[in-house]
Amino acid sequence: MSLGEMIRRQREMASLPMRQLAAMAGISNPYLSQIERGLRDPSDQVLNAIADSLQMSADSLRPPAPEPDLDNDPPPVVSAIRSDPDLTGQQRKALEESYLAFRQVTLERRRRGRRNGVAAPVDSHGDAEIDIPTHALPTTTADRGDAR
Repeated sequence: MSLGEMIRRQREMASLPMRQLAAMAGISNPYLSQIERGLRDPSDQVLNAIADSLQMSADSLRPPAPEPDLDNDPPPVVSAIRSDPDLTGQQRKALEESYLAFRQVTLERRRRGRRNGVAAPVDSHGDAEIDIPTHALPTTTADRGDAR
């Protein structure tokens, strides 16, 4: 289900006419109509205003991102990690989880940048610069300084 379909369903469940929701969110009726039909992607600010008007979070309006099938078609980095004979199973798992967390943050940042019309900052190698929240990374005994 697309973002526009989700907004329309929530608006209909709240028994709000399109004009009323548009006025509550501070946007025009034609703009809301285009969003609901999938012709326009709202900025984060507009999405938050719509969500607030519907008394829900903006995240709950976004459709969940489809989970990639990493078993049948893993990215090359994951394949390399999985096939390295010098890594233990635990090390493979930690590296794969870290890589996928980094990758997800980058994809989300690029998606937000495109939606807002702003390119993500790029480093000297042409890679998008990212800030990784520490809660997004797996922890291992090595992270805590435990020697085993």
